[in-house]
This record gives sequence, structure tokens and C-alpha cells, in this order.
Amino acid sequence: MRVIPISPAAGCDDESGEVPKLDLPLARREFLKGSGVLIGTLATGSVLATLAPSTVWAVELTVLSQAEGEALIKLGRTLYPHARLPDAVYALLAKDLDGAAAVDANLARQLSEGIAGLNKATGGSFAKANDVKRLSAVKAIEGTPFFATVRGKCITSLYDNDMAYAVFGYPGASFDKGGYITRGFQDLKWLPAPDLQASPKPFMG
Repeated sequence: MRVIPISPAAGCDDESGEVPKLDLPLARREFLKGSGVLIGTLATGSVLATLAPSTVWAVELTVLSQAEGEALIKLGRTLYPHARLPDAVYALLAKDLDGAAAVDANLARQLSEGIAGLNKATGGSFAKANDVKRLSAVKAIEGTPFFATVRGKCITSLYDNDMAYAVFGYPGASFDKGGYITRGFQDLKWLPAPDLQASPKPFMG
């Protein structure tokens, strides 16, 4: 299970009125080589905002550029749309693919070429295109190796992390706590309560 490290927010100094710059661990040489940083904020009042020490999140990329990372975020959201999941969760997809591309030149080329194709199909920027154009461009690449790579990585990147668990209300593994029988066996608030015939009371021995 993984989370995006969220550092204390860079707030405004009440006395000076100045907003301090984010202290990001990014060397100039690395930036010039094409790596990028994805930065965003969590919506105030959201589930993750109430759990995190700050609403600011950042993900550093080593191979992909910021624009490519943003395109992968939008691609992940197009493939698996969840209005309740913030971009911070979809940024894990970009981070994981970037990490894999760092040790696989062929994958790095596949990602760059695939994103370039999506940009071309949407008139210049897949990340900035509207939902209709993005969906049309994604449907056009179904069955390609690039499509399969990203879709496959979505399964683990988007759903196997503590942030997604918090948003969807999944309490995590319970084997070491005795199972779910006495700790939330039927506490899913987003499903209708089943009748006793469909879901009888558990046998407690």
C-alpha cells in the first residue's frame, strides 16, 4: 500500500503577506534532462484533506516530463473515471509508469510516443482537451501496446493504495484482527442493506 507524501502546506506569512516557495527536491540538471514535478491540492473538506497534514501534494518524475505526467493522469481518469478520487491518486499512475520507464528504455519510448499520439489526436494537448475529445482519442488506441500498458498499471496504481481505500471506505485487511465479522462486516454505506434471507446473521459459534 502506498501514499503520496504530503508535506505541510506552504502558507502565507500574515506579517509580510508573502507566500513562500515550495521546497521541492529537484536539481536543475535533472530538470533540464526532462524530468518533471506534478503538483496539486486536495479539495478542502474532502476525505483525504481531513486525513492529510496538508492539502498540497507533489510527485517527482525522473523520466517523463510534467506535461507527459499530466497526460497520464488524464488518461487514467478517462479509463477509470471516479469523481471522488482526486488527481493525487491518479498521479500514482504517472509515478509508477515513470519508475518503470526509468529502467526500461523501450517502455519510456512507448509512453512518450503514445502520449504524443494522444496529443495529436486531440489537437495539441490531451491533458487540456475536453472529455469528449479525450474519450474519442482513447477509444481509437484500444488494443495497442501503449493502451494495454497504461490500463494494466491502473489496476494497482489507482486501487492498491491507502488514499483510494480512504475515499472508498475500505478499512484495509482484517485477518490479523480476527476478520470482518465483528468489525464492519456490513458497514458499506453506499450499498442498500440486504434482507435477512439474502444475508442472514453470522454464526458466532
